[in-house]
Amino acid sequence: MPTKPTLQNKRRNTSTRIAVQVLSRARSLPSAARLRRWAQHALSQAARITVRLVGPTEARRLNHQFRQRNYPPNVLTFVYQTGTEGDIILCPQIIAREARAQGKTLDAHYAHLVVHAVLHLRGFTHHRQDAAARMERAEIRLLRELGYANPYVIRT
Repeated sequence: MPTKPTLQNKRRNTSTRIAVQVLSRARSLPSAARLRRWAQHALSQAARITVRLVGPTEARRLNHQFRQRNYPPNVLTFVYQTGTEGDIILCPQIIAREARAQGKTLDAHYAHLVVHAVLHLRGFTHHRQDAAARMERAEIRLLRELGYANPYVIRT
């Protein structure tokens, strides 16, 4: 699923490029600038990332094709080169439903999922309990720096 990033983010003096492609008809999407800001904040080095917002049909297809799971996920991360190149796929309809169910703002949930995906690009995982705890601590810290509450405190 390779894509070519085309938009430059100049938050840091690096060659980071974060492209945003909106292929979803969902309402209340975060701006490309916000998506880039969240991704840039979670990076530790220059990178090339494409963030794609897709509908549930496309999300399900990608999840099935590449992960052998037959449902539309909230986020998928495709790492091409650890830490420096990858794609982030977001499904706005799933994200909106989860935010409502968890009592979170849509903005906060998007920020969490973008940070989560970038950490995957950086090599973080959550397959083992110790790795998951390390990743959660990083997410909580980065989101706090961005002005968001702990994403693991669910308000229903």
